[in-house]
Amino acid sequence: MSTFRSDLSGKEFPENEKISAKNIRQSLLHFINKTHPNFSKSCFLSIEEMNEYREKYISEFLNKKLGNLTEVEKQVIQSVSKNTMISTEVEEDEQEITFGQKLADKVAEFGGSWGFIIFFMTFLVAWISLNVFWLSNHGFDPYPFILLNLILSCIAAIQAPVIMMSQNRQEEKDRERAKKDYKINLKSELEIRELHEKIDHLIIHYQQDLLEIQKT
Repeated sequence: MSTFRSDLSGKEFPENEKISAKNIRQSLLHFINKTHPNFSKSCFLSIEEMNEYREKYISEFLNKKLGNLTEVEKQVIQSVSKNTMISTEVEEDEQEITFGQKLADKVAEFGGSWGFIIFFMTFLVAWISLNVFWLSNHGFDPYPFILLNLILSCIAAIQAPVIMMSQNRQEEKDRERAKKDYKINLKSELEIRELHEKIDHLIIHYQQDLLEIQKT
């Protein structure tokens, strides 16, 4: 397998990773020149080295704009420099919910529905009717329905924390979605900015080539 020697680090890399410095956008080339003044457009470097400097360049840019970078912003920078997809990472990050969480979701879903209201109203009417009208004074829970009050209190005591568990998990999911949306939006903004720079770079080179052709 053929290799080439990088003018940036002096290390050898596979030939298929070879990149000419004249194909690097101007802003990134200037950033590399800060640490390697002799690195010119006639030099070559590897994809790995270019990605490393892209990451440093974006980090410095965001540090100037945002101040100290958060873990989320560092993940976005790595994604941009390595050309990975954040949307696939979002899908992979979906956690499997436990049986207790599924049960809490089901209870909250049913407890906040018309089905629950109709079912419970039917249960209450049936309970009161059974003890007042059908069984007369021999009902198992005569007025003032002490057993019914106990059942209702127990249901309320159990249902409230279960619904809160579901709501807390939903809020956590919303925070994660907001974080992932921010990552995607930030990466899109950085890549659009980079794309503009690349287009400007291509236009400048195209104009220079036209001038050379005209001279010739």
